[in-house]
Amino acid sequence: MAATMEINPELVGQGEKKTQANDLKSNLAFAVPATNSFGRTFRDYNNFQSERQKLVEEFYRLQHINQTYEFVKKLRKEYGKLNRAEMSIWECCELLNEVVDDSDPDIDEPQIEHLLQTAEAIRKDYPDEDWLHLTALIHDLGKVLHHPKFGGLPQWAVVGDTYPVGCAFDESIVHHKYFKENPDYNNPAYNTKFGAYSEGCGLNNVYMSFGHDDYMYLVAIENGTTLPAAGLFVIRYHSFYPLHKEGAYKYLMNKEDEENLKWLHIFNKYDLYSKSKVRVDLEKVKPYYQSLIKKYFPEKLKW
Repeated sequence: MAATMEINPELVGQGEKKTQANDLKSNLAFAVPATNSFGRTFRDYNNFQSERQKLVEEFYRLQHINQTYEFVKKLRKEYGKLNRAEMSIWECCELLNEVVDDSDPDIDEPQIEHLLQTAEAIRKDYPDEDWLHLTALIHDLGKVLHHPKFGGLPQWAVVGDTYPVGCAFDESIVHHKYFKENPDYNNPAYNTKFGAYSEGCGLNNVYMSFGHDDYMYLVAIENGTTLPAAGLFVIRYHSFYPLHKEGAYKYLMNKEDEENLKWLHIFNKYDLYSKSKVRVDLEKVKPYYQSLIKKYFPEKLKW
């Protein structure tokens, strides 16, 4: 039986839907680096020669134990009220200067650096898709949930790879072993292939582990953004690596999810592989991104 969501906005109709799959570019311009900021392969979760790697594993241990179906429903309802702050997109970007993602094994720079690197890399290869440039800039803004001035949620409730709750945890999820301590792991209502859902129900009807992805999606739609559906999909599922990297959970997708996933595959290349120690000249690019914010968002947003 499909789950009923307390907050269940539709992806369809959020701005003009962009090009179909056969219009997507082949994108050969972006050169994928061989190593991350620490000189190792990207998304290496099994190398424990550094304190960084140990920190990442501990993060996932806590996330997998605590992210239950009921926990997600509770936080999504609570934070979906958007009654914690009122500020502009750029003000939120500046807040992220004080946040470092403990779940990321590839970089330990403040988040604003990663946002600008991703956006500028996409802008170079897709100059005509300004909605995608802005999507890249704002895709991680939900990480303000961890900021002490904003509520200070623990990182395991804000960052990291996301995955459905309310059904079986796929073995492709990083550090899957820690799910054995999650109360839902042995709950027959939630530990089967479909659990609380049904085949082809659509990702919009699926509860994902709570974090910055879904929160920023709620902020965007509730504040009346005119970003296209593909941009909203990218924001909402960019950390859903079990799907867009491993192909897990496709049986929950509908046709619109399948179309939007093609844009997410494009975005993910830049989100992951643009991470480096090379800094973007903020003052040089700021006017361009401010113009996009004005085009797609109101001046002040509820958070």
